[in-house]
Amino acid sequence: MTYHPKSDFMRVMMERGFLADCTDYQGLDEALINGVVPTYIGYDATAKSLHVGHLLNIMMLRWLQKTGHKPITLMGGGTTKVGDPSFRADERPLLTPEQIDDNIEGMKQVFAKYLDYGDGPTDAIMLNNAEWLDGLNYLEFLRDIGRHFSVNRMLSFESVKSRLDREQSLSFLEFNYMILQAYDFLELNRRYGCLLQMGGSDQWGNIVNGIDLTRRVLDHEIYGLTSPLLTTSDGKKMGKSQGGAMWLNADMLSPYEFWQFWRNTTDADVGRFLKLYTELPVEECDRLGALAGSEINDAKIILANEVTTLCHGADAAAAAEATAREVFERGGVGDDLPTVALTSEEIGDGISIVQLIVRSGLAKTGKEAKRLIAENGAKIDDAPLTDAGLMIDASALANPIKLSAGKKRHALVKLA
Repeated sequence: MTYHPKSDFMRVMMERGFLADCTDYQGLDEALINGVVPTYIGYDATAKSLHVGHLLNIMMLRWLQKTGHKPITLMGGGTTKVGDPSFRADERPLLTPEQIDDNIEGMKQVFAKYLDYGDGPTDAIMLNNAEWLDGLNYLEFLRDIGRHFSVNRMLSFESVKSRLDREQSLSFLEFNYMILQAYDFLELNRRYGCLLQMGGSDQWGNIVNGIDLTRRVLDHEIYGLTSPLLTTSDGKKMGKSQGGAMWLNADMLSPYEFWQFWRNTTDADVGRFLKLYTELPVEECDRLGALAGSEINDAKIILANEVTTLCHGADAAAAAEATAREVFERGGVGDDLPTVALTSEEIGDGISIVQLIVRSGLAKTGKEAKRLIAENGAKIDDAPLTDAGLMIDASALANPIKLSAGKKRHALVKLA
């Protein structure tokens, strides 16, 4: 549908490509014009850091705040104990309360870079759904909340259907997840006046459940808005790379590797990613995305610098770019490369080059490292590495060794 928004937030969402669907375009648009709209996105605490896959909706919350509204980052201290079954082939491993709290602490570091937290009307707040879920009385919850849910309807949701169609088990524990998420929206509306839930388009069913439940129980009008599920132009899931998840915490992924991930964006994705992951004007994003030949590489460097500055600061972005130029343009080593420091005890009589490639994160397994060498994809100090049986002793590490996988991935190995 073509809707011409009046509010700044909806205009940004539509112009920059954030909007997949909305439960009521006009109603939400008017609410956004008439006052501050408290808005939440939920994050289950399944890891110590958020990753690039979360960055799209973190940027949505950032734009929400920049256009005069109130972001709520809801940490799933309660729901993480159950696990979201959406589009998963298996049940998530269950975490202890201590692991969950630990993960929430790690995730807080990221949000603080993108949002301003505080007590003002548009300051962000962080909540934990354990606040209302941990104390629930099961029988009361079934009577007051469970009666509003139709199992027939729940079975029709795509996230559940896809599991059942593949004849994969869906436990009762997981089936409860969508009821708990709907209840979150109800409680956020009741306690904090929250009017909008946002999430990826895979969360549509869960969001609609929360809206229906809140209408039935409180008779309040609230809204849902989803973003597209992003894949890169070559069909890969956004935020995944050969080395694993692209974490947003610097202690789990170096700012250089983060910068490099964006620098390696496919040509066809540059314009779209500039609109979604930076705050450059839309016209500038379109201009940069339309560059051809070697000029598109300049646009990729702008993309990498802008995204890294938001996540890790301008100094980290500048250091990453300087290292990249040193490594690629002048064949040097660079100060900022991912580094593995080994003690003499670890090396002993010698350590195999295959092990070093795995330890440095350039391959996940020894088998993958051997294949990299066999296919002439590995280099040692910029020279082709052809001997998978090569052993490195402590004396060979008197100076750091630079290992490379292909043209774009590098690491240093040195003595601790």
